[in-house]
Amino acid sequence: MDFKALMNTTEYAFLRTNEHLGDRIMLLGLGGSYAYGTNNEGSDIDFRGVTLMMPSDLLGLTEFEQYEDDKTDTVIYGFNKLVKLLLECNPNTCEMLGLDEDQYLIKSDLGQKLIDNSRLFLSKRAIKSFGGYADAQLRRLQNAIARDSLPQSDREKHILKSVMHALDDFNRRYAGKESGSIRLYIDEAENPELDTEIFVDAEYKHFPLRDYTDLWGTMRTVVRDYDKLGKRNRKKDDNHLNKHAMHLIRLFMMAIDILEKGEICTHRKDDLPVLLAIRRGDYMLSDGTFSPEFYEILEEYERRLDEAARKTVLPDNPDAEKVEAFVECINRYAITGELK
Repeated sequence: MDFKALMNTTEYAFLRTNEHLGDRIMLLGLGGSYAYGTNNEGSDIDFRGVTLMMPSDLLGLTEFEQYEDDKTDTVIYGFNKLVKLLLECNPNTCEMLGLDEDQYLIKSDLGQKLIDNSRLFLSKRAIKSFGGYADAQLRRLQNAIARDSLPQSDREKHILKSVMHALDDFNRRYAGKESGSIRLYIDEAENPELDTEIFVDAEYKHFPLRDYTDLWGTMRTVVRDYDKLGKRNRKKDDNHLNKHAMHLIRLFMMAIDILEKGEICTHRKDDLPVLLAIRRGDYMLSDGTFSPEFYEILEEYERRLDEAARKTVLPDNPDAEKVEAFVECINRYAITGELK
């Protein structure tokens, strides 16, 4: 597909007409499956990029973080927003700096400078960020399989684990506060349609209402997702599960490259045979679960990531002074047009 020709169609006119974009775009490249090389006939086309801040964003009253166009699945970050995400080794933004040359649709001199300095942003934070994304993919697989294949009592245990996991961030935020407590547990069901069900004991005093609604909203969302009824589109759902499984392994691959080599490798051309096999469903069984061979692959990459995390020479955190000097250099150019 000629992505540069597509970029120049009227559908993508915003790239040329929006005041934050146009010749301010530093990088624009492929995202998603086309970036990884795992695309198939039905894959969406995603563009991802970064644009130079406007002087008024840096010195005046305007603010700009990112531009999104839902119709074309395009996201372009403001430079400062991108830097904040890169400092956390955010997978979706790290990917932008590890494309093959022909996967970039726009690359200015400043964009090349950003790529050349990509190692500034790499640190042991990648262990948590890529691991967190991989964990989310794994839970999606486990949740879907649990909904379809587990007995009701076992499924209730799985729901409880998912609720508790979803509440981790909430619990960290309020650790040490004396506002109250919440306890979740499983007991014999009062609902005649269930064998067992989750119960809650909660006691809060002087607790902010908005935070309270966030708490219950988080738990409600997990339970509602499990309890959705209706016809299941097995083929569509299996395709999604295979895609989640593929991305789970891909995230491990990218994290290991970062930790072992200090490199971001987005296009997984050397790993495509295994990734595409997972996406095709070669590791899915007839009952919608995954084969032992898939879990052997998963365990091997988990082992490799643990080993890479122990042996990596990357720093615990990025060098703040070097990052700041680089950001100042780019933003000074945004204001003066001079690159020092």
